[in-house]
Amino acid sequence: MRLGLNLGYWGAGNDADNLVLAQEADKLGYDSVWVAEAYGSDAPTVLSWVGAHTQRIGLGAAVLQIPARTPAMTAMTAATLDSLSGGRFRLGLGVSGPQVSEGWHGVRFAKPLSRTREYVEIVRKALARERLEYAGEHWTLPLPDGAGKPIKLTVHPVRERIPVYLASVGPKNLELTGEIADGWLAIFFSPEHADVSLAHVRTGREKVSGGAQDPMAGFDVVPTVPVAIADDLDQAALGIRAYAALYVGGMGSREQNFYNALACRMGFEDEAATVQDLYLARKYAEAAAAVPRDFIDATSLIGPADRIRDRMHAFAEAGVTTLSVVPFAPTLEARLDHVRRMAEILEASGLAE
Repeated sequence: MRLGLNLGYWGAGNDADNLVLAQEADKLGYDSVWVAEAYGSDAPTVLSWVGAHTQRIGLGAAVLQIPARTPAMTAMTAATLDSLSGGRFRLGLGVSGPQVSEGWHGVRFAKPLSRTREYVEIVRKALARERLEYAGEHWTLPLPDGAGKPIKLTVHPVRERIPVYLASVGPKNLELTGEIADGWLAIFFSPEHADVSLAHVRTGREKVSGGAQDPMAGFDVVPTVPVAIADDLDQAALGIRAYAALYVGGMGSREQNFYNALACRMGFEDEAATVQDLYLARKYAEAAAAVPRDFIDATSLIGPADRIRDRMHAFAEAGVTTLSVVPFAPTLEARLDHVRRMAEILEASGLAE
């Protein structure tokens, strides 16, 4: 198993700290560093900045929003970042949610599965430097009634194939991820509930594996996992509560919140409903307090180092290949300590690739 570092969103007030964390992870031999975007900072700009100040660590978008860019623009961005970084870029994609897609980008959140499939096909075609021709339900290139003509990407990516990851939560999207992607960007992944999601990914992999004995071979499973190293479990969980409440309670509407639905599939139906009720009523502290510690424990790495080491084995046995950690600690020095100690714990576990 490899280690990744997830920096989340830029512009949250600790940007200089995030660069220091990325540089430390680079020195320690972390496999990758990942950044996000929603309706603030964009991932490519941040990755360019991080890439210019690191040497070897992989640079992952978690994610580039599909409604924010045409597939050809995404291919241009991926090729440019891969070229600038010497072949370190990893392209994570996601459809976002209805509120951001329609409210921020002005793109209807309709038929996300077929849109994602076409999007990835076009991106891969462009990155392969083929003349871009495509006839689909959502995109037609070139437009049939204008002056456009098939054009080929002028930038040469360093690698023949830039890996594509999909961020997916729902069963059908998970199956699509296994079918068309090189990896899965997971959130709130629990080893004890891994089959809730990985069974669908495996189904997709089986469609394209050609009958391979292990259809998951070579497929990168990358959950984002909060980490809080402390002797007291309640204290360790405390800083993660607001993060969990934001997603389970506030990422989406009452009718359509993918993370809330995931918590329900994991067996936290009543608790997820309570968190959502409180969060949507803007009782944020109460919503955070209502997140069950069992949910945080199942989807995070909390506690003393020995306990985290044992939990690492559970993640690896569940199929995780890259553990993308988010250090939850109050100061930069404490977060740096978490980054260092996670490298030590992985080494001690015997799981390091």
